[in-house]
Amino acid sequence: MPETDGGRRRASWHLALMLVLTFSTGIVDAVGYLGLDRVFTANMTGNVVILGMALTGAEDLPVLGPVVALAGFMLGAAVGGRVLRRAATGWTTASTVLFTLVGVVMGALAVVATTLGDAIPVEAGTTAPPAALALTGCLGLVMGAQAATARRLAVKDVTTVVVTSTITGLAADSRLAGGDGGGWRRRVGAVLLILAGASVGAALLRWHVGAGLGLAALITVVVALVGHRTAHVLRGAGGASR
Repeated sequence: MPETDGGRRRASWHLALMLVLTFSTGIVDAVGYLGLDRVFTANMTGNVVILGMALTGAEDLPVLGPVVALAGFMLGAAVGGRVLRRAATGWTTASTVLFTLVGVVMGALAVVATTLGDAIPVEAGTTAPPAALALTGCLGLVMGAQAATARRLAVKDVTTVVVTSTITGLAADSRLAGGDGGGWRRRVGAVLLILAGASVGAALLRWHVGAGLGLAALITVVVALVGHRTAHVLRGAGGASR
């Protein structure tokens, strides 16, 4: 069946909001990698690769941090999947609740990181302190929940936490590869936004480890509120399914 005007508007809003979350993910991963012992709290591929190298005896590579991040991420994704199991595809009240919780928890972590100060940053080659590991686990947890919620929205090429598949699609479907180049704008946008987010996160880290988390938290809460309001308006206009 052809897509309705309401369906197209809903898809456009979902795409825009997930692109914004992709930007905030770049911030969070920059904070994790540069401030928390070279650990990714959203991009789990990076953690798996780091662990693989570390387990072969490569020097000065973290092990505990990536393991904690992986465990937290999987738990958060499982919780998100459980909550959304019976929810309809698309933006629902459960989506709003989960995204809001992600933002609120990140905001709380930003406050904790600011309060703890020098107990959080980890220098290369040193063992991560308990405070840094706890922050890593909590960030992995909320990013897993975010990824599961974004997955339920089913925005093509934009998962908010990884861009490898997005880059693959961009190249494989390009005119150079014999394709029609469809979807290149969203794919390029996702790559550039996570790049920009990482740059902003790295810059804010020079000020304090909590600064980037605070900005990411604010962005996530705004996305949750805008998404909830937009879904309500479209539903009222008959443009969104329940």
